[in-house]
Amino acid sequence: MNTASRYAIFATLVSDGQEVSDGVLAIEDDRIRFAGNRDDWLALPEAEEFTEHPVPEGTILIPGLIDLHCHGALGADFAAPEHGPVTDALDYLHRSGTTTLLASLVTAEQGAMTRAAEILAEFAEAGKIAGIHAEGPFLSAARCGAQDPRYLTDPDPEFVEELVAASRGQLRTMTYAPELTGSEELIEQLVTLGVVPSLGHTNASAEVTASSLRYARDQLGNAGVDGFTEKPTVTHLFNGMPPLHHREPGPVAACLEEASRGNAFVELIADDVHLSPDTVRLVFNLIGGRHVVLVSDSMAATGLSDGEYSLGPAQVEVKDAQARLADGSLAGGTSTLLEVLRCTVNAGIPLARAIESATSIPAALIGLADEVGSLHYGFCANVVLLDANLQLQQVIRNGQVL
Repeated sequence: MNTASRYAIFATLVSDGQEVSDGVLAIEDDRIRFAGNRDDWLALPEAEEFTEHPVPEGTILIPGLIDLHCHGALGADFAAPEHGPVTDALDYLHRSGTTTLLASLVTAEQGAMTRAAEILAEFAEAGKIAGIHAEGPFLSAARCGAQDPRYLTDPDPEFVEELVAASRGQLRTMTYAPELTGSEELIEQLVTLGVVPSLGHTNASAEVTASSLRYARDQLGNAGVDGFTEKPTVTHLFNGMPPLHHREPGPVAACLEEASRGNAFVELIADDVHLSPDTVRLVFNLIGGRHVVLVSDSMAATGLSDGEYSLGPAQVEVKDAQARLADGSLAGGTSTLLEVLRCTVNAGIPLARAIESATSIPAALIGLADEVGSLHYGFCANVVLLDANLQLQQVIRNGQVL
């Protein structure tokens, strides 16, 4: 832990799509006091009051990473949370560079989902997570992936109310399939409750998909909630959807088109397992990085070796770092968001562009655009220190070196 309450780091800064090669980041307590050029900082009288925090030459500073889709790590499954394992998992994820995250639930028996939400709400209220993401249970049985089909159902307003109540207002996003009966009413209900609709695990046509995304955009735009995103998201584009076909383009084509028009944000699990590097590069180049959100979809095996793990009610085998059900379906990821970021850059996406998709863009989606996701005066001092190869050196969360 860093004992100095005021310290400065001299290094390259990469944030908000910009790079400052001769930069300084000054931190006071848990806040960023200065982020910018070295000469500008040294010209300030207060610069003398800050202790230098030494780092190796070539160090790169980026904002703490923000993961909107994360099911667990280090043996802990957020869908069946226990306080001790979840605490250890969050500590691991924070130390791995993911300083802000949503804890994701999977489709399960409704009582199990509400019990999990109650426990995860405690971690949100303590500032350990930024809220909860519910992946289901209103999903397509034809594209359920690792979601247990026994518990899938059409939108149920009563259960939504129960889940929001159990989460004590900490439910931030919910994945839904637009072809289900009652999906428009679900969107209206979610927006009213301050929850971002996220289209996914769907077998819908391109027309139904596009119509639903536009409807969600209109509902969010009319909500008028300060700091609330005005656009829906797409849960892990390509995964949990039929492949794009030239005669039946399906949800993938519609999501790409709507995102290119600025009507939605798409999640990408750019871990070289869920998507090929060519696909990642294609999406960035087609729709622009401003509407791409990098996510890990990490599950309990993240940070551990191959073996048997749980993902909600499902049993998952991890082999060669790939998590799969008995039928071979992918069942979440085993990479941290920093590893996803590294894969994205290796796919040919410029570093500054990739970093935005893992920091400032997801921050805005969950109403934290003025708090985290940028190296900017007054923001929370969440920082990841990398070497030139994007290997982790240190993590600072709330001003403290982890």
